[in-house]
Amino acid sequence: MPDILIIDDEKAIRKTLSEILSYEGYTITEAADGEEGLNQFKAKKFDVVLCDIKMPKLDGIEFLQKAGETNGDVPIIMISGHGNIETAVEAVKKGAYDYISKPPDLNRLLITIRNALDKSNLVTETKVLKRKVSRVQEMIGTSEPIHKIKETIEKVAPTEARILVTGENGVGKELVARWVHEKSNRSSGPLVEVNCAAIPTELIESELFGHEKGSFTSAIKQRIGKFEQANGGTLFLDEIGDMSLSAQAKVLRALQEGKITRVGADKDISVDVRVIAATNKDLLKEVEDKNFRLDLYHRLGVILIHVPSLNNRKEDIPLLVEQFLSDICADYGVAKKGIDDEALKLLQQYDWTGNIRELRNVVERLVILSGKTISADDVRNYVMPK
Repeated sequence: MPDILIIDDEKAIRKTLSEILSYEGYTITEAADGEEGLNQFKAKKFDVVLCDIKMPKLDGIEFLQKAGETNGDVPIIMISGHGNIETAVEAVKKGAYDYISKPPDLNRLLITIRNALDKSNLVTETKVLKRKVSRVQEMIGTSEPIHKIKETIEKVAPTEARILVTGENGVGKELVARWVHEKSNRSSGPLVEVNCAAIPTELIESELFGHEKGSFTSAIKQRIGKFEQANGGTLFLDEIGDMSLSAQAKVLRALQEGKITRVGADKDISVDVRVIAATNKDLLKEVEDKNFRLDLYHRLGVILIHVPSLNNRKEDIPLLVEQFLSDICADYGVAKKGIDDEALKLLQQYDWTGNIRELRNVVERLVILSGKTISADDVRNYVMPK
């Protein structure tokens, strides 16, 4: 249900607007002056604001400016009985969505509110979509391990060297692969990702190399594999330590000869692919246990990049939290929340077994459950184990 904030020093006006809009299904909050309205605006996410211009303590134009500094995406409709065309123009120039004279025409008011809500929804959706289609996220951190990773990426990305990225689950191995691709000479080509652990063993070869129609029972049409899809670009093989030995042999051949063969086909297909692999396993231990081919390990590991756990780079937590707060609050369409120093210290003391992925989930939880500033008590209540 859309939330509307009504700010007007005339109680009768507030009551009338509140009754009309409540009947239309909106949730209403009232404020008797601009200062009270600004406090309400900062404390809660509103979908639309109706604001008088002439008010004590803080007039409507001042509220408009201060509200824009807090959250400029919320449509603010100015309503005044003292205005003229110059007042209306000034209000719109300063960021008002629209201007309506008192007494307001009911139909125009309702239409304006509906249009404002549509605009607000579009702004939120556009921001979310822009973030989703952005080519690569920033690699956040100033710690020594992250500095070294960034330096390594700058050196190796422009080359054709294959890269093996290691590290625990949730540390950001995929982000390293994306940055290598983004800074490489192949950045205009595709980046194709394959999670080897998520594909059943009997289907991994078909997924990587494709298959011909009728090559097995469920092969009802020809399929182009990931190697072909990544031609001219980069293939990211995540969790490669979970790949079957038979698939490993074919990947080795593709790396050695630059050729693949679809399942059920006799013809070789040349592919121009740079491979970046990642794993949370100790591949040399897997080699000892006969689960991974040593020759493939050496082919993949021309450059080794180890991504440290979050517990080994806790000095980066404040920067990560700040970024997550910005992203998550924007996704939810709320004003960005703050976090106090004591809360940050508690987060830095926490044992992050799930690494950055867990930290992001925790920040999202705190955004949902906390007030406008995340406190140490919030962290104790919603993050720390009882």
